[in-house]
Amino acid sequence: MSDDEYDEFGNYVGPEIEPDEEEIHSYASRRDLVDLMSNPARVRNVALVGHIHHGKTSFMDLLVEQTHQISPLESSEYMRYTDTRSDEQTLRRSIKAVPMSLALEDSSSNHILCNIMDAPGHLDLSDEMTAALRLSDGAVLVVDPSEGVMLNTERAIQHAIQENLPIVVVITKVDKLITELNLRPEVAYNKLRDTIKIINDHISAVSSAAQNVTTIDPTVGNVCFASSSRTFQQDRPATGGERSFVEFVLEPLYRIYSLVIGEQTKILKTILDDDAVNLSNAVYCPMIGEPKKSMEAILAGFGVRLHNAAYTMKAWPLLRLACSNVFGTASGFTDMLVQHIPSAKDAAGWKVEHIYTGPKDSKLYEAMKQCTSSGPLMIDVVKFYPKSDWSALDAFGRVYSGTLKTGQSVKILQEAYTVEEYDDTPVKEVTNLWVYQGRYRLAISTAGPGSWVLIEGIDAGITKTATLCNSKYDVYHGSKYNVEDAYLFQPLQFNTLPLMRVSAEPSHPTGLPIVLEGLRYISRTYPHANIKVEESALHMILGTGEFQMNRIIKDLSEFCSDSGVEIKDSVPAVLFRETVVESSSMKCSAKTPKRNKITMIAEPLEKGLAEDIENVAVSTDWTSKAVDEFFKRMHKWDLLDGQSVWAFGPDEHGPNVLLDGTLSTEVDKGLLRAVRDYIVHGFQWAARQGPLCDEPMRNVKFKIVDAIFASELSHGWPEGIAPTTRRVAHSAFLMAAPRLMEPVYYVEIHTPVDDLPKVREAFLRGTESYMLQMLLEVPTKRRVSVLIAFDHWAIVPGDPLAESRVLQPYEATPPTQNLARQFMMETRKYKGMSEDVDVGGDEPSDED
Repeated sequence: MSDDEYDEFGNYVGPEIEPDEEEIHSYASRRDLVDLMSNPARVRNVALVGHIHHGKTSFMDLLVEQTHQISPLESSEYMRYTDTRSDEQTLRRSIKAVPMSLALEDSSSNHILCNIMDAPGHLDLSDEMTAALRLSDGAVLVVDPSEGVMLNTERAIQHAIQENLPIVVVITKVDKLITELNLRPEVAYNKLRDTIKIINDHISAVSSAAQNVTTIDPTVGNVCFASSSRTFQQDRPATGGERSFVEFVLEPLYRIYSLVIGEQTKILKTILDDDAVNLSNAVYCPMIGEPKKSMEAILAGFGVRLHNAAYTMKAWPLLRLACSNVFGTASGFTDMLVQHIPSAKDAAGWKVEHIYTGPKDSKLYEAMKQCTSSGPLMIDVVKFYPKSDWSALDAFGRVYSGTLKTGQSVKILQEAYTVEEYDDTPVKEVTNLWVYQGRYRLAISTAGPGSWVLIEGIDAGITKTATLCNSKYDVYHGSKYNVEDAYLFQPLQFNTLPLMRVSAEPSHPTGLPIVLEGLRYISRTYPHANIKVEESALHMILGTGEFQMNRIIKDLSEFCSDSGVEIKDSVPAVLFRETVVESSSMKCSAKTPKRNKITMIAEPLEKGLAEDIENVAVSTDWTSKAVDEFFKRMHKWDLLDGQSVWAFGPDEHGPNVLLDGTLSTEVDKGLLRAVRDYIVHGFQWAARQGPLCDEPMRNVKFKIVDAIFASELSHGWPEGIAPTTRRVAHSAFLMAAPRLMEPVYYVEIHTPVDDLPKVREAFLRGTESYMLQMLLEVPTKRRVSVLIAFDHWAIVPGDPLAESRVLQPYEATPPTQNLARQFMMETRKYKGMSEDVDVGGDEPSDED
C-alpha cells in the first residue's frame, strides 16, 4: 500500500476492498454434508491457531479450493476466503474467527466432515481463539518456519493445553525457505527440525505431570507440511528420514520453484520485492525450450504430465498446478486429523467433563457423553455473527446432545443462571438453522450431536455465552427431564485481560438509544469486550488492546451510521489496578447501625501469590487441608494463616485474599460463620471497586482481626454486613500506603533480515504504549512489525494521596513522583467521581 492511502494519523483512507462475491459451489452436496453431520464418529472439530501472518487463512484457502468449485482458480494468489469483512481484506489480517464445514477425503477415499475454525493470530484478538478452542476437539497449530515459534504461537500452545486439547502441527510457507531465505535443502531441513523441537519444548513446559500430552513428531504423522502452493505430508518415513524428506520433498520443490520462477537474480528480486506486484500479477514469459524440457523431466519422475497450455501460464498458477500434481491433495492433512484428533463422538466424554458445571451422575450428563441424538437437547453457544444488514445477530454453537430443529422452542440459560431461576428463564423459537461456510450459509432443518450450527431467532435472549436446552420436559431412556435438570456450560475462560478503555457517546442526545443498541451488539460480537456505565453516565468499552479497540469503534460507527447517528469516542487509555505496599498503620473498624462491628487490617500479598491464584494453582474449592499445605509449601505461611483463608477476590480466581485472623477466645465463631457469606461479598465488592479511582485491587491481603455482633443477629437478616465490610476494607486499604499499578507490555520489533541483524525486545509502560504500532509500521510500509503483549503489573511512581500543585495550561509534564496522583485524578474525573478520595461518601446506607 502506498503512503497516500494513509492519513497523518496512520488511518487507512484508501479504497474499500470488498470480499469476493463470486458464486462458489461445494463439491459435496447439501445431502452429503447432512449425512456426515448425522454421524459424529466421522466428524472432526478443530481450530486453526497460531501467530499472525503464519498462513492460517492461506491454508484454509487451499482446503476451500479442494472442496469447492472456484472460478477462475488462478484469479488471485491470496483469496483469503474466510476473511469475510472488508477491513480484513484491506488490512490482510483476520479479525473474526470464521468456521467452515468441509468434506475432506482421506488417503483411503473416505470422506470426513472437518469443522474448521480459522482463528485470528493477532494478540489483541485472542478472545476469538478462546471461542474457537471451546468449540473444538483439537488444535491445529500453524507455524511459519522462516519466523519460527513466535509469541502468539506459545500462547496458542498454552491455551490449547489448558483446554485439554490435542495438538497437531501444520508447517506452512515452506516455499519461503527457498524464495526468501535462499537456504539449501539440507539447511532448510535442519530449520524445520529445529522448529518442531522448539514446539515440543513449549508443550513440555506448559503440560502438567497429570496431562498425557503427545509430542510433535513427523514419524508418527502429527505434522503436516504446506506451502503457499500446495499441502503435502510425508507418511511416517522409515529409517533415513532426513534423507527421504530432503530427497522426496524439498529437492523437488526447489527444482520446481527454480524452473518456474527462473534463476536470474533480477527476476527473483522483482517477484519478491515488497513494492512489486505479487506472483499472481507478475509478468512471465512462456516456458519454452530447455526450461520446459527440464520441468517435464522433473514432473515425469513423479508420474506427472502437464498439458502444453500449462507452460504458458503465469508463475503463480503454474506453481500451484505443478505442486498440486506432485504432492497431491490434502488427504495427508485429513489422515492426520483422523489419526490424532478424536472424533466428535470419542471426544464428547472428556469435553463435557471439562466444560459442564452440572452433576456427573445424571442421565443428562450420560446422554452428552454418548453424543445421543435422541437425548435431552444441550447446546453450548459461544459466538455471534451479524446479518449483512445489521438487523440481527445469529448465534453459533455446538450440539452436545439431542437434535435441534427449525421451529423448535428452546430455553436459554445465560451465564448467571442458577437452577433457582427456572421460572425466569427466557424461551425463544429457532426460526432458521445453517451450516456457516464463511461467505455463504447452507440451510439445514436439523443439527445433531457433534455439529456446529448457526441459529436464528434466539439472539435477543443472550448477552455473551449461553446454554440451550429443551423448553419443556424431554424423554430419554423412559425418564422425563425438566429444564431444572440442566446446568450451564462454563463461560469462556480467556487468557488475556481487558486492559484498555474507550468511551463512546452520540454526538446528539437523541442518538443515545441507537448507541446503546450498538454497544449491546459490540458486547455480543466481541467475546471479551465489556460495556460499563460510569457515574458520569459515560459508556465505557473495555477491550484487550489498541488494535481491537480500533476495530470495535469502527464497527460501532458503522452500526450507528446506518441509522444516521454519529458517535464521539475518546482516546484509548489503559486500565489501572490498586494495591498497597505496607501493612495498615492502624486497625480499622466500621459499624452497622445496630452496633455490629468488624475490624480489619490490610497488607501486601507475598510475591507470586497473585499469579498463582489467577493461574488456579490454588483454589478455595480445595479442602482446607490442601489449601493450608499449598500456602505452607509455596509461600511459607504458618499453620494459622493457611487454615484461615476464606476467599479470593474480586472473584474466585482474583489476586486478593481474605483471611479470618480472629481468635475463638475473643470472637463468637458461631456468629462469625453465620455471616461469612456476607463478609465475603463485601470483601469482593471492595476488591472489585477500590477507593482510589474505582479500579480493581491487586496483591492485597485483608485480615479480619476482630468482630463484635449484636446478640439478636442470629435471629435477623444481616443485610448491612456486606456494605460495612466493604467500607472497613477500604479504610484498611487506605491506611496501608496505597498505590496505583499500570500494565507493562512486552514489545517485539521485527525487521527484515537485511535491515537489522536481530529482533529488538523491550518492556514498555502501558501509559506510553498508545499508537506505538502505528508509528513504527506505517512509515516503514509495514516492513517493521510490532508485537505488543501484556507482561506484568508495575507500581506507578508516586503516592496517589500526596497533595501536589495543579499544573497550569501548557506546563511541562510533572515530575515522575507525581504520576500516580495525576493518573488517579484524571481517572476519577473521567468516571465522574468527586475529586477527593472519600471512604464513606459513596457508600449505601447500612440497614441491619
